[in-house]
Formats: sequence, structure tokens, C-alpha cells
Amino acid sequence: MTTTASSSPLVNIQIDGVWKQFPKGTRLIEACMQSGHHIPHYCYHPKLSVPGNCRLCLVEVGSPRMNSHRQPELGEDGYPLINWSPRPTISCALEISEGMAVKTNSPLVEECRQGVMEFLLINHPLDCTICDKAGECRLQEFSVEYGHSSSRFEEEKVKKPKHLDIGKHIVLDDERCILCSRCIRFMKEVAQDDVLGFVERGSHTTLTVHPGKRLDNNYSLNTVDLCPVGALTSKDFRFKMRVWFLKETKTIDVNCGSGCNITISSRENKIYRITPRQNEAVNSCWMPDSHRLNYTYLHREDRLREPVIKNSQGTHTSSKTSWAEALRAVALALQEETPGSVAMIVSGRMTNEELFLAARLAEALSIEHLEMRPRPQEGDGFLIAKDGNPNTRGVQLMGLTGEVPGARLEAIRAGLQSGSITSLLCLHEDALDCGISQTTLENLKNLLVLDILPSATTALASILLPGSAPAEKRGSMINLQGRLQRLNQAIEAPGEARDDWEILRDLLELITGAPGPRSLEVLFSQMALSIPLLKGLNLGKIGDLGVPLLPA
Repeated sequence: MTTTASSSPLVNIQIDGVWKQFPKGTRLIEACMQSGHHIPHYCYHPKLSVPGNCRLCLVEVGSPRMNSHRQPELGEDGYPLINWSPRPTISCALEISEGMAVKTNSPLVEECRQGVMEFLLINHPLDCTICDKAGECRLQEFSVEYGHSSSRFEEEKVKKPKHLDIGKHIVLDDERCILCSRCIRFMKEVAQDDVLGFVERGSHTTLTVHPGKRLDNNYSLNTVDLCPVGALTSKDFRFKMRVWFLKETKTIDVNCGSGCNITISSRENKIYRITPRQNEAVNSCWMPDSHRLNYTYLHREDRLREPVIKNSQGTHTSSKTSWAEALRAVALALQEETPGSVAMIVSGRMTNEELFLAARLAEALSIEHLEMRPRPQEGDGFLIAKDGNPNTRGVQLMGLTGEVPGARLEAIRAGLQSGSITSLLCLHEDALDCGISQTTLENLKNLLVLDILPSATTALASILLPGSAPAEKRGSMINLQGRLQRLNQAIEAPGEARDDWEILRDLLELITGAPGPRSLEVLFSQMALSIPLLKGLNLGKIGDLGVPLLPA
């Protein structure tokens, strides 16, 4: 036995005739899969306890042959000779030990898998054509790979309850359930809400909620992700789209400072679902329901789609405003103001690249009154942070707020009320939510707004610029743990709405006369040259899982 640099003991095991080393305590199923031998399984999940329900992960296991002195007999290669057990063993519940051997594809193993698949399919309904899990169903996949091409079962299938409304977001079909218990274990062990269980026995066993309870936990939709079949389905996604038509985009959640890693599934510029993406440093495999379902605002009919300039009478111009006209009007309005008479409110939902350009814009115009809107909220101690902004630490890194985010808003409100501040630039924030009254906004010389949805502030804006939502753009953000993560574009912005960094870049070009970056990669490199913490980084090096940047 050897050890690694971290003093973790390594164990020698033989997998299909090849000797490998793995840390002591590794489960056999994990050792096999890490060495490139896929072990089919249903009930096993690396983040949950091991029940050994499905028996699909059966393998042949052997142990070292011992001599009369209870020492392993060694072969010519120096490794132990193996005595094979006559019975297969489930690999999910077994930890590796020194000298262990395993066969993952022997005739006995294949026969066991075929037998397990045959029993699982005996009472399973043949409704793949209407099942939401079709295309990503483990039962479909394994029945083709390990099952028989035909069924020997001639009796009537057992009928069980279907289409059960068991929670706010979940529909249960007990006929499809293969009793893997993943959902039960998740709710008990991870969500800490023990509401699911099995009742009855044998082939009549069904999954159900405990009497008087419902599956209304804010992490309930993780059970849909965990379900290997179509027993648990999401009411939001149910019957809406076939998964093989969906484009998947790896990105991050922007509903709070946790920055959960997610996958956005879209088709023809419409988002159909959001699911968690595994990142051990951030959210493991999970995410809250409230976050994954908060995407419908992106497809609202009242999305801001084109730039607008108000005329001298205070109403929007009847003729269509071009982007060039709108940006020239914003640049002129800001340049005509004297130093100290302009305030800027940025959003903790903006990317680092956008905030970097906002900081350069403030520097070019000598804007002293800078602040962000804080979003304190009640966290849940798990994946919902107390900070509702996904990029507060990015705002701090760009110098657009102080040690206490939001503290400068009082000075901005006072300046607006006194008249010393006559122009306000709002970037993705509603000024009324920042404590600024509607009367104050109505009396401003210039109210310049960049946003995606109509609000009281956009209605009063003298110039309105339609920007992009997080799912419609690229960039980077820093979560509360100090991890730099990448935001990726899943869909296009509607109408004439543009990417925010391009809007700010064009505005800077008009004000300074200097050409700006023509790509986001170039912008990031400029940002990395200006900010020591980002030195040597680029969007590619951030990768799918991010990199630690700041202390937690």
C-alpha cells in the first residue's frame, strides 16, 4: 500500500484484469467508473446514502488467495492471485480493500443485469411516447443496453395511481416508479424535509407523501432531476418540449449571491427549463425551486425592445429612435453636466465587464456619486444567500461601492432632493426601489435608464436604453465565496435590445473619443491589466466551474 502527497492511503484493486490504485474508502462502483468501466445503476447516487435497492450494479468480486500463513499468494507479476466468489455483489455498497478484484462484464454479470432489467420492466407502463423523461430516461437506456429485446411476461401489469398532484411543482406517476428511493433519501438527507416514503409491499409498493403532508419544499424539483425515470415530473416543464430538441447552455444562476451552476435548456430563442449543474465548490448537484423557475420574465410581452427619447413636452417621440441617436443624446446630456451634478446607480446583477466599463465612464465624466442597490433577503442556510445580488463582490472589486454596499444612496438621495444632483444614470435598477421618490425623479434634468423591463423609473426616463438579461449575454461574476464564474449566453435579446457592455462601450467612445474593445475577450484582457487580482486570467481560463479569486 502506498500513500499520496496528502497522506491518503491508496489501495490496490484489480478491475477487469488491470491493477489500479484508489484512495481507501472509495466505493467499488466509483472505482470502476473512474477507471472507465461504466456500472449501470438506479438507486445509487454519490451524494446520498446507499440503500442497495435496484441490484443493477451487481459485479463479480474476488479476494486474494491466502497461503497457510494467511499471506496473499503472489503471481508472477507480483500481485495477489484471486479467489472469485460464486455469487455476484452490489458494487454501490462495497468499499474497496487491498487486493480486491472485480469483473464488470463477465457472462454472470451480464446475465444478472438482464434479469434485473426484466423484473423492472414487468410492470412498467409502455408510455415512453408521452413521457417527459423520454430521451434522458435511464430505464430506456439500460433496457436497450442490458435488457432483452422481447418480454416473456404475459400476465396483467399491476395498476398503480397516476397523475398525482403531490406538491406545488411536482406530479407523481406511481406506475413508472422503479422504487430506487432517490427522492426519499434526498428529501430526508439533503432537504431535511422527510415527506416521502413507500407504502404497501412487493409488486404493489408505491411512492407517496406522508399523511397530511405535501412535497412543497423549495428544493422539491431536485427530486425530478434525481428520478431516473418519469415517475416525478415538473409541472412547469411537463408536456412542453422534447429534450432532444433543446440546446443546453452551461452558465450560472443570478438570483442570489450563491451563484449556483446551472444548465439552461432552450429552443428557438425560448427557455424551457433550468436545471442544476454539478460544482462541488458552489452548489454540489442542487438548486432551489424558486431560482430555477425564475426565468419567465425573460419572455414577457412588455420587455423593453427599442431605445426611446422623450421630447421637450416630456412625452416619448412619435418617430422611431435609432441607437446612434439615443447614445449621442445620452453622451451629450452627461457631457453638459458639471462635475458633481451627475449620480450613477449600478446593479449587483451586472457582470464584471459591464461594471468595469461603468467605472471607466464614471472616471471619464468625473462622477463622484456612485452606488449600487443592496438586496438583503432571508437566506435559507443552504443555497439561498442573504444577499440577493449575484455580483456584489464584483461591484466592490470595481470600486463602485464602499465597504457597506448601499451606504452612499443616502447622499445621492439628499443631492437629488436639494438639486445639487441634476442627472441620474440608472443601470438595471429602479430608482424608486433605491428610496428615491417619484417627485424627485420627475424634477430631474436628465433621467437616463438602461434596463430590460418597464418600471416606474423607465416610465419617467428622459432617455431609455433596452439592455440584455443575464441569460442573453456573456461575462463573469464573483459569488459571495469569492469564486470568479462565467456567465454564458443561452438566447438572444428581443427586438433591438443590445448587450450591455456594447452599449457602455459605445457611450464611452462618444465621450472620450477613444476606440473601445470589439470583443468581450479583449474587454476582459483590458480589465485584467487594470485589476491585479485578475492578472493572467481570461474567460477561457475561468472554465465551466470557475476559479477562486477572493477569500470567502
